[in-house]
Amino acid sequence: MQFNLNQIIEQVGREKGVDKEVLISALEEAMAQAARKKLGVREGIEARYNPEAGEIEVVQYKKVVEKVRDPDTELSLEEAREMDPTAQVGESLGIKVDTRDFGRIAAQAAKQVIIQRVKDAERENIYMDYKDRKGEVVNGIVQRFERGDIIVNLGRVEAVLPREEQVPRESYRPGDRIRAYILDVRKVSKGPQIVLSRVHPNFLVKLFELEVPEVAERIVEIKAAAREPGERAKIAVSSTDLDVDPVGACVGMRGSRVQSVVQELRGERIDIIPWSADPAKFVCNALAPAEITRVLVDEENKTMEVVVPDEKLSLAIGKKGQNVKLASKLTGWKIDVISESKMQERNEAARRSLREIPGIGDMTVEILFLEGYRSAEEVARATEEELAQIEGIGPEKAKTLLQAARSLMEQKSKAKAKEDAANLETLDGVGQRTAELLVEHGIKSVEQLKGTPVETLVEIPGIGEKKAEQLLRAAERALEARDRVQEEDRASRTGSDLPEG
Repeated sequence: MQFNLNQIIEQVGREKGVDKEVLISALEEAMAQAARKKLGVREGIEARYNPEAGEIEVVQYKKVVEKVRDPDTELSLEEAREMDPTAQVGESLGIKVDTRDFGRIAAQAAKQVIIQRVKDAERENIYMDYKDRKGEVVNGIVQRFERGDIIVNLGRVEAVLPREEQVPRESYRPGDRIRAYILDVRKVSKGPQIVLSRVHPNFLVKLFELEVPEVAERIVEIKAAAREPGERAKIAVSSTDLDVDPVGACVGMRGSRVQSVVQELRGERIDIIPWSADPAKFVCNALAPAEITRVLVDEENKTMEVVVPDEKLSLAIGKKGQNVKLASKLTGWKIDVISESKMQERNEAARRSLREIPGIGDMTVEILFLEGYRSAEEVARATEEELAQIEGIGPEKAKTLLQAARSLMEQKSKAKAKEDAANLETLDGVGQRTAELLVEHGIKSVEQLKGTPVETLVEIPGIGEKKAEQLLRAAERALEARDRVQEEDRASRTGSDLPEG
């Protein structure tokens, strides 16, 4: 290579965005490989870039010996002394190799190494450029489709918009412009893989940052975002400036700002709601435009029961449960929406259950109800200390109340066990004692019996393997008979619905 490389290295470095040192290293490696091929040696070859001469100098190191056995790797002392008068046996002497006759071999080797190094360097540069851009919104052009994924040209690199990150009702053609959110940047063998998304909630947040200066300047903060991509979305906003209305800022004059985002999302409906530090208020805001009459909060399980007027129930729940589902995602609370009439029914059922406790008065029922007790069973599970702390009950009444509630539950449990045993007694070959044994061991219905393994039944005292198999056959026959009756009943009803004649 007897031409000046300085200019070439500068030019390639600029055009490809590759560091000069990477190119120089590639050239040195290529010339070293060419020298090894040309000279037929594997070791002792070094290639160094000489910036002053603008060329790659190749040096072959040979060992100085008294008697030469391998001329390719050894040098006699006499030959060595001609080059270096101080040379000694055992030393290695570097001899500059004439590269003028390397010709096509060197050029081809250099080309291959440089191409690979440039590709590697470009990939590394792209990865370094994009690895810190996760969470940004980028513009690109749809290039092609691969098994449902969309390949997007971002300019210097191709990105992938996976099928699961696409909005279901959106469609694109090659050449279409597309805007998406950088979900991830991965380092794979083929180079950096940039994964895009159009369904991520943060895509919505970033679009508002681009459209609303107050959001970009952090005067208005988007506290949370939730989406049903392509259908509906909700964002919760707050303001650090009392003079700035966060909802109004995001909506814009005549809805101009929010409409720009809606257009980008191909018509996705967006609800902008005020954020609140009070979870109950935040949930009520999130369920807008539904009217809320009452909220019951269970902080331990992070659930809320929201009561709405009967005529507003469908509005609160939304189409296919969309409104309540998005509100739940947005707030992080599990939300159960019920109507006022349903709530009233439940409250009456709770009071009826409490009234079953022997000796309890209406006032005590109301006190327990207001404290959150909804059944006699809940009272039975309480402790004396818990009940005694309730205003209007006290220690003595708590003890009497707890005994009465537990006695009631014990009676109910015995009655239920008796009923379950009676149902099992209807099976062929099942007597009273066998039925009681099954109930004692948690088998309380024909369905449960049918699903119990023989091995489990055999472990019950008094039931051997033969008896266990008989029980399972009896349960199977009973269920088959019940299914036949139900099928006949359905058939008779269907037949009666047919027009006469």
